[in-house]
Amino acid sequence: MSHSSPAAEPQTLEVGSGAKTRTIAYRSQASKRKDNLGLIWLAGLKSDMVSTKATALAEWAPHQGLGLTRFDYSGHGESSGRFEDAVISDWVEEAIAILEKVATGPQILVGSSTGGQVGLVLLRRLLRHAPEQAERIRGMVLIAPAWDLTDQLMWAKFPEEGRQAIMRQGYYDMPSDYGEPYRITRAFIEDGRQDLIKPDPFNPGCPIRVLQGVLDDAVPVDHTRMLPEVLRGDWVHITEIEDGDHRLSRPQDIELLFKEIEAVAG
Repeated sequence: MSHSSPAAEPQTLEVGSGAKTRTIAYRSQASKRKDNLGLIWLAGLKSDMVSTKATALAEWAPHQGLGLTRFDYSGHGESSGRFEDAVISDWVEEAIAILEKVATGPQILVGSSTGGQVGLVLLRRLLRHAPEQAERIRGMVLIAPAWDLTDQLMWAKFPEEGRQAIMRQGYYDMPSDYGEPYRITRAFIEDGRQDLIKPDPFNPGCPIRVLQGVLDDAVPVDHTRMLPEVLRGDWVHITEIEDGDHRLSRPQDIELLFKEIEAVAG
């Protein structure tokens, strides 16, 4: 594996059809393991495949013989589209296309924040509609998983004027700790309601290992502690990091992430 491969120019994949066609940028590193095991990185909201954690994974995975596929959702990074035109089900569709058309062999999904929601919805969808693809998912490692993001972590927490703005003008500019506000659209909230996990629990059938910062104010620790109630079958293992925030991008956090991946990879 050449040293430059993690930063190689991205390749692209067309997803969707007609007006919904998007060009998804991805980077893929091949597995060197006998079982061909790879990782798929599912980024957080407004993040991308060259973030701190994704880049750390790209440098670490080859030394473990693990493949890695990372991509940018539509409206993010090097992929096409505008953030405010996208909804979570678009990103789930893109992640499934990456799994089916780019990644080969068994995979561990590694999802951060919104990537946790994308991964869980993807897994439930495959279990119901494409079980042969679901079987390829060996497990998941999630960082502060924002499950039921649109309902529990957005709509329920928006101030009254935020909810009214969504109903009246079709969007709310949600303040962000990371710079300019995020434009959250009515379509984004309503699309999210189609895929809520809490009202429709399921058995993931594979290990789900979670890292959660106790000081996280974007995905509160209490929210993550409810995850074992909505994922049946005693698959969820949560590690709480007492001094951890939402990003969990410090060197010691990334070391923990690697350990969790190793535990699932076996």
